[in-house]
Amino acid sequence: MSRNILIVDDEEDVQAIAKLGLEMGAGWNVLTACSGREALNIAANFKLDVILLDMMMPDMDGRATLQQLKANPVTQLIPVILLTAKVQESDRDSFTDLDVAAVFAKPFRPLKLAMQISEALGW
Repeated sequence: MSRNILIVDDEEDVQAIAKLGLEMGAGWNVLTACSGREALNIAANFKLDVILLDMMMPDMDGRATLQQLKANPVTQLIPVILLTAKVQESDRDSFTDLDVAAVFAKPFRPLKLAMQISEALGW
């Protein structure tokens, strides 16, 4: 089954590797956004199955983007998976209060990403 995925990351190489892995590995449709504001616009205008959201971005970080996604009735039910380079125990504690489906560590394995998403969301 084809899924619609939004990858939100300010690093174009991370977007490209994730997109390639999801398109080749699972045949999913992948949209990309370089900022939180761009992500909010895309999420409000496309039917998405999941959003992969980077935590550390300039201007609007992942936490602020997530808060706005969850505050909007149009986007609040879209599952969000955080992508972060911060995976220490102390960092993980700061994610426990967030309404996310999972937290994935960077760097990730692009060809295993579709399987990880499927497992996290029970697909």
